[in-house]
Amino acid sequence: MQFTAESVLALAPDAASAKAANGLTKPAQWPLLGASEAAVWGECQGSSRYQTQVDLSGPSFRCSCPSRKFPCKHGLALLMLWAKNPGQFQQGEPPAWVSEWLQSRVQRSQEKEAKQREKAAQKAANPKSEESAQKSEQKRWTRIEKGVLELQQWLTDQIAQGLGQLTTDSRHAWDAMAARLVDAQAPGLATRLRYAAEALLDGPHWPENVLRRLGLLQLACDAVRRRAALDEGASADLRALLGWPLDKDSLLVQAEQVSDEWQVLGVIQEERDNRLLERRVWLHGIHTDQRAWLLEHTVAGRLFESSWVALGTVQATLVFYPSAAPLRVLVVSSQTSALPGQAAAQPLASTPEQEWQRLAQRVAANPWSHLHPLRCSAATLHYDAQAQEGHQFHLQWGDMALPLQLHTSDGWALLALSGGQPLTVQGEWDGASLRPLSALGPEGFWIWTPRA
Repeated sequence: MQFTAESVLALAPDAASAKAANGLTKPAQWPLLGASEAAVWGECQGSSRYQTQVDLSGPSFRCSCPSRKFPCKHGLALLMLWAKNPGQFQQGEPPAWVSEWLQSRVQRSQEKEAKQREKAAQKAANPKSEESAQKSEQKRWTRIEKGVLELQQWLTDQIAQGLGQLTTDSRHAWDAMAARLVDAQAPGLATRLRYAAEALLDGPHWPENVLRRLGLLQLACDAVRRRAALDEGASADLRALLGWPLDKDSLLVQAEQVSDEWQVLGVIQEERDNRLLERRVWLHGIHTDQRAWLLEHTVAGRLFESSWVALGTVQATLVFYPSAAPLRVLVVSSQTSALPGQAAAQPLASTPEQEWQRLAQRVAANPWSHLHPLRCSAATLHYDAQAQEGHQFHLQWGDMALPLQLHTSDGWALLALSGGQPLTVQGEWDGASLRPLSALGPEGFWIWTPRA
């Protein structure tokens, strides 16, 4: 399996790790380098001698260094060395410290699957447990309904007073209302309210942004009031909006599985509050033509279970969360098929009309969906020096000019990649602008990497 330097750097948790990894790619710093079909390993000589290993099927990393970042700079550097020159690695059977780790990964995966099946079977065979769950659910709905009534009155008061009365100090009152929604066991609505508060007095179009976000909260209040009339998909979307937990083990066992060769449209990792890391992976099924969204969280210093490389393809089996417009998924099993730069099947190019129609149908079915995968084929990148800072780059796609959320250095890199020719740009659309996560051009490809 052949990686590229770009695809490895895209796995870095931050820009500092990517820079540090680049400084560790001298073979002289690695007195031991070995490889097999399953893994690569090495010993890096720094202030200490660290044992580093990479499971190529993930890729997944392990290192004896004390770093709290995953992958650490040693793991990234080792994989970059492999990407640049696999011939410098001695082929053979892995040493015990590598083979034991690989075996433990397989064992943990098997134990996890068995535990999921056992848990789902126990739940199905225990009617008392189901009865207790129903009582707990009804209690929660009672609390949510009271919280939503309070939110409804609060929304009415805000509109009656007028947005012109709002000041920077208004955030405190909005935060207090959000806290009451958390107490009412509707944390998802609290998050949406804080999201609306972020737009207060922010930019020249803040009133319309605030109204749009408050309007979706009003729609949520209406949905809670009419929840008995909602179909199964809409009911699932409402529960997700409220922040209702889903039994993932039961979903993995009971939901219909979808197997395909999935192209990774893009991967982005961001740090949230309280050192929580969020990773979003956007996928396109080459044969099913389905889009999928893998959303994962972990505490800073802990590793995500598997790595995803943008523009690679993965043979995977997924299950979709229940929804009127299914998009979010859980992974049942996966195996890397090809990486950027390798020959692999590619999804057929779609026209702007087809992409917007796909997106419009999803929004119509689930109006609370916030981020959407967008694949812009035959689009040209433009730079406007007179535009407001942060908005100089836009993508001309069909008859539309899409504003881009793009770091300046990434914008110039994309322009250089295009050479003035059309690109295929893939990323996430938030309703107002596109954040590019990967691009394919006549001279190669580009992958989003963390910026300082």
